[in-house]
Amino acid sequence: MSSNRAPAPAVRLQGLSKRFGKVQAVDDVDLEITEGEFFSLLGPSGSGKTTCLRLIAGFERPSAGRVLLAGEDVTGRAPYERDVNTVFQDYALFPHMSVRQNISYGLRVKRVPRIERDSRVDDAISMVHLDGMADRRPAQLSGGQRQRVALARALVNRPVLLLLDEPLGALDLKLRQAMQVELKSIQREVGITFIYVTHDQEEALTMSDRLAVFNEGRIAQIGTPADVYENPVSAFVAGFVGVSNVLRGDFAGRAGGTADQALTVRPEKIRLEEPGSAVADDEVGFDGTVRDVVYLGAHTRYLIALEGGDDLTVVEQNLDTSSTQASAAKGRSVRVVWKRASARPLVAESGDTEAANHLGSDHKGETK
Repeated sequence: MSSNRAPAPAVRLQGLSKRFGKVQAVDDVDLEITEGEFFSLLGPSGSGKTTCLRLIAGFERPSAGRVLLAGEDVTGRAPYERDVNTVFQDYALFPHMSVRQNISYGLRVKRVPRIERDSRVDDAISMVHLDGMADRRPAQLSGGQRQRVALARALVNRPVLLLLDEPLGALDLKLRQAMQVELKSIQREVGITFIYVTHDQEEALTMSDRLAVFNEGRIAQIGTPADVYENPVSAFVAGFVGVSNVLRGDFAGRAGGTADQALTVRPEKIRLEEPGSAVADDEVGFDGTVRDVVYLGAHTRYLIALEGGDDLTVVEQNLDTSSTQASAAKGRSVRVVWKRASARPLVAESGDTEAANHLGSDHKGETK
């Protein structure tokens, strides 16, 4: 008799908690990750994302709750008893071994026959574009090449789940951006479930099918990158995932909301007009003064002091604007205008005070 039951998710966390002494690192987390997903755990330093990854890997034992992989409870199993591989930020390569020897190490430990081992290593080297470098040692490779070796060493074991703990953190910006695209491409090619830990919201938005935003050991929001960015549920998420403006009280009421519920609007949704300019029925306009200007090449960030005391950040592309023209705007009176539909209501929650009080700030964590 056939079953219509849906397959178990690749990863299911049920009431997962981890306490280190008096510190509650992970607090009652429930999460399901679908097979074949590129799923990111995003959050500032100390938010619990790395601890959560270590619980999935088996490097830590939970204080409460369960970890299930493909429907099987692995909570009490050691890391080597789970069909999981991990790529770390420092790569953990053997310096005395060649690229080929590093990649094949796990297969040798598992006593995979020589012919099959060589074939799988060749495939892995080709997959990460290291052809011609098989005999080099880690010291002869760039940071990006070492990262590829670590990735190939994990993939050659054909795990059902690959965990990546900020693997691009040691790379420079340009190489990191290139590797983001390549990692996602490799993940699509191999079809393995990736769980990626990062404090960098750009990485999470670039690569993820879905992401979970962590704050103080809990998940603040889960969704696709577009949904989390466009529809943040709290001031913390709005402030951490990108740059956000939060409107409260009278400003929120005048912007189409209510005085007792905060609204958020992204800086790129706002445009600058001449003071006193008319606005359409579906728009909101406030007068203010340009308090500061930050020229960033492709775009300029304007900090606007609104009449009434609050600040808003506005970002505009520099289609026809030079740095001199942008800087000259400082001190000018303007009207900020946006579509009413661009403002999103926020759910009040504890722990959001700091994020909400820094309008237009980018709240990125620094480490894990």
